[in-house]
This record gives sequence, structure tokens and C-alpha cells, in this order.
Amino acid sequence: MSDVIGRVNTLSPVRFVELFGALYEHSPWVAHRAHAHGPFTDAQAMLAAMRHELDQAHDTEKLVLIRAHPELAQRMGVDPTLTSASAAEQASAGLDRLTPEEFTRFRALNEAYAAKFGIPFIICVRRSDKEGILNGMQTRLENTPEAEQQAALAEINKIAALRLADVLERMEQEP
Repeated sequence: MSDVIGRVNTLSPVRFVELFGALYEHSPWVAHRAHAHGPFTDAQAMLAAMRHELDQAHDTEKLVLIRAHPELAQRMGVDPTLTSASAAEQASAGLDRLTPEEFTRFRALNEAYAAKFGIPFIICVRRSDKEGILNGMQTRLENTPEAEQQAALAEINKIAALRLADVLERMEQEP
């Protein structure tokens, strides 16, 4: 992996954003700003730089990032902004194969969540399953808007960490 990090450290800002800009949904600005923190000692240092930039971002930027995430369990093909990474992540948790009853439950919870918070429910679906996600939605409806925004950002960082590992693994397999 250190060989890959060595290659990462030689990337131009443009190439760095091309490779890592999608870690944060429709928000390449995170990778763009994090590039300035290089050279990186390892993947954790890269992730720390990205988290730092997200933490330092203006509240409006954070809200735009949160809202860039897709609503969970929409019928596939309905959301033209759904990235391939998000589609694969949702499929990994079985959200592309819901029964009509499950879809109805997701729909109701998504609507209640959006009505209360004005943002989509965000959870690292690769670390959960349908039931865990539904339970999380129900539980987090009890949060304050401030607490829920912080929960959403924490989940976004978990998603970014897994996506970073995926990109670095692909780079490792390249000649």
C-alpha cells in the first residue's frame, strides 16, 4: 500500500481530484482542498485531510454535501443523479430488492425524515442491512436537527473511507 501512497503523492491536483473527487458525493471540492495537505504518509492521513476540510467547510457547503446524497431505497432508475457508487452501495444492502411492504416502510420513513430535517437520511449502507437501516431511520427521527446533521456528516465520512479503500485497492492492482 505504501507504493500506492507514493504514487498518490505524485499526482497533480487535477488527477488527484479525478481519482478521489467522488469519495464525497457530488463534492469534489473536498478532495481538491485535501490535496494541499500532501504528501500523505498513508490512507489514514489522506482521510484525515479530507475530514479536516469537511470539518472546516462553511455550514452551507456541508448542507449542500448532505443534500447531494440520494434518498435511500428509491426505485432504481428513478434518480438520475444517483452515482454508480451509491447504486452499488444500496444494492449491497439489498435496497434494490425491496418487497412492496419494505418499500412502503422506507417511503414513509424517508418522507417523515425529510419533513423533519430537510435532508435525506444518510447511513453507511455497506456497514448495515435493510433492517438496520430501517431501525436507524426510526431511531434518528428522535434527533434534533443539529444532532442529525452531525450524524449525517459522520456517516458521510464512513462512506468516504470505504470509497477511498476501493480506489486505493484499484490503484494497487494497476501496473
